[in-house]
Amino acid sequence: MTESRPAALLLPVVALVAGMVSLQTGAAFAKSLFPLVGAAGVSALRVGFSALILLAVWRPWRRSLNARDAGWILLYGAALGLMNLLFYMALRTIPLGPAVAIEFAGPLAVALAASRRTADFLWIGLAVLGLWLLLPLGGASDGVGDLDPVGVAYVLGAALAWALYILFGQRAGRAHGGQAVSLGMTTAAVVVAPFGLAEAGSALFAAPVLVSGLAVAIASSALPYSLEMFALRRLDRQSFGVMMSLEPAIAALAALIVLGEHLTALQWFAIACVIAASAGITLGSRRRGRAVPEVGAP
Repeated sequence: MTESRPAALLLPVVALVAGMVSLQTGAAFAKSLFPLVGAAGVSALRVGFSALILLAVWRPWRRSLNARDAGWILLYGAALGLMNLLFYMALRTIPLGPAVAIEFAGPLAVALAASRRTADFLWIGLAVLGLWLLLPLGGASDGVGDLDPVGVAYVLGAALAWALYILFGQRAGRAHGGQAVSLGMTTAAVVVAPFGLAEAGSALFAAPVLVSGLAVAIASSALPYSLEMFALRRLDRQSFGVMMSLEPAIAALAALIVLGEHLTALQWFAIACVIAASAGITLGSRRRGRAVPEVGAP
């Protein structure tokens, strides 16, 4: 008997939600490690262990790589490393949920770069409203505008790095996918490692820290990437992109449960604006058959 479509969709949807929960719970747990080795140290552990896992899985040395593809992979990996480092630096002073929402400015900007429809500009207006409420621009008395400016600068840098990661990744993806991802993550580890070593020193190699770093890498990279790949193969890209737009809300909930980070009602509204804008842009782009980047966090 042929499985009904609702039943067939249930497993990939559950896998995708589980992947997002794993990623953001891993990020929240990573933030709890900052007192031990600092934000740069945790970032180095996450990216370093992720690179080792991907190298073991894909063994990229088995395939030849031309100079042009290698150049794009290096740029892709450098953007990935900076994105991770800057995002973790931002988490030192601002909550996880707003940080993820602000970082979404990167992929949203890329998705809208080729836009020509009025509806898309209405969606970006909604995204701008959400960002305006989150950024420390209006001096709001209810605390929404009280996000640390330095932390916001870091997460805006992470958003720019995410946009570059998408653009470079589209070029790097012309090589074998597994080879590009594993070598890109290795490049990211090389970029981030000096910052982690400078901040944490020998503490980075303490056994409990290494175990925790491995757990962060599995929860924030290996497991969610695997679950997202499973879901993407069974869901159409439109549904996948819309569901990934829920990531800021999942991040805020993970931070509430793991770290006790409470947001104001207006901050939740701002995050909802970013989610709605991301979902709207994804829906409009897929209906017109344009290839736009997914907006799930890497």
